[in-house]
Amino acid sequence: MHRRETGATKQKIVVTGCLFQRYGKELSSLLPEVDLFLGLDEIPNIDSHLKELIDRNAPLSDSIPLSQSPKFIPDFDHPRLKLTPPHFSYLKIAEGCNHPCTFCIIPKIRGRYRSRSIDSVLKEASIMVERGTKEIILVSQDTTFYGIDQSTQKVSLLVDLLSGLEAIPGDFWIRLLYTHPAHWTEALIEKFSSSKKIAKYIDIPIQHISDPVLGRMQRKTSEAYLRELLYEIRKKVKDAAIRTTLIVGFPGESEEDYQKLCDFICEFKFDRLGVFPYSPEEGTKAEKMSDHIAEKVKKRRAKKIMELQKEIVREKNRVIIGKRLKVLIDRPGLARSQWDAPEVDPLIHVPLSLLPGQFAEVNIVDFKDYDLIAQ
Repeated sequence: MHRRETGATKQKIVVTGCLFQRYGKELSSLLPEVDLFLGLDEIPNIDSHLKELIDRNAPLSDSIPLSQSPKFIPDFDHPRLKLTPPHFSYLKIAEGCNHPCTFCIIPKIRGRYRSRSIDSVLKEASIMVERGTKEIILVSQDTTFYGIDQSTQKVSLLVDLLSGLEAIPGDFWIRLLYTHPAHWTEALIEKFSSSKKIAKYIDIPIQHISDPVLGRMQRKTSEAYLRELLYEIRKKVKDAAIRTTLIVGFPGESEEDYQKLCDFICEFKFDRLGVFPYSPEEGTKAEKMSDHIAEKVKKRRAKKIMELQKEIVREKNRVIIGKRLKVLIDRPGLARSQWDAPEVDPLIHVPLSLLPGQFAEVNIVDFKDYDLIAQ
C-alpha cells in the first residue's frame, strides 16, 4: 500500500468474483482502498474496465453497476488462466445452479444454471488435447444438469457432450466431477459403462442417506432413490470407483440419522469418501433452522466416519495388490489412476524414472493407508 500511496508504481487493487457479487456495496464501503469492484457479469469486459481505470487513474467502482442475477457464461471466448500442470485441465461446462439446497448460498451468488454450448466446450477441449492435456476434468456446480436449461424437452445433454469429447482424437481421460444424484439417467450410466475414454470415476455427492436430513437439506432425493441408483451404477459400470461427499451435524440430525449414515457407509463401502462437519452459511435457510448441533458433536461424528472409511479403503487396497494399472504421472514419484481425481484422492507412489505428464503401466505391490505403492 505504501508504494501505491507514494506513486512509485501504477498498481491498482481490483476485486471481483463471488465476494463482491454477494456483498456488493457493503464490501465497497468496508474496503475504500479498492480501485475497482466487478461483478460476475463484468468479467467479459474486464480488459476495457482495467484500461479505463489505468487511463483515468482514479477509482471506478461507483460507476459500474452490479447485476443481481448474473448471466455470464465462461465460454471459450473468455478463457481462464491455466493454473494446473500441462497434463491435466479443468473444463467448466456451465455456471450457476438451480438447486434449492438449504445449506448452500451458490445459487444466490452465481445465478441460475446456464450451460455452455456443446460446440464451445468441444472447441476448448480440442485445443487442450492439441497442447498435450492427458486428462480433461469437467466441472460445474452440477455437471449432470448440463443442457437441461437449453433443451426444449428439459433433458440433460451431458451424454451428447461426452460423445463429442470421446470423438476428439488422442489418448486422454475424461473425468466428471460434481454429479448431482437427482439427474443421473440410464443413458449416462451406459455411457460410463461403454466408454474407453471416460474415467470410471463416479463423483456423486449424496450428502446424507437419512430421509429426515435429506428433506431438511432439500436435496430432491431419498434413501430409497439413492440406494437404487448407487447399486445400479456399481452393477453396470464395472471396475468403477464411486466417490461421495457427506455433511454430518446438519441441524436436527439425530443420533438415529447419524447411525443410519454410518451403517450405510459400512454396507455400501464407497471407494472414495469425504465428510464435512456442517458449517452454517450466512443467508441460507439452514442457518436459520433450529436444533443446531454442538461443534464437538459434529467433529466427533465426522472423525468416526473417516475412521470407518479408512478401514474400508484398506480392505479395497489389499485386493488391488498384484494388479497392473494405467496411471498418469503427476510429478516425479507420484501418479494417479483413473480412480483418483487431483488434489482430493489418494496417490500412487511410482519409480522416479517415470516422466511427469505421461501415462504409464505399473504393478501395485503394496499400500500405506490410502496410498498405493507401485513398481
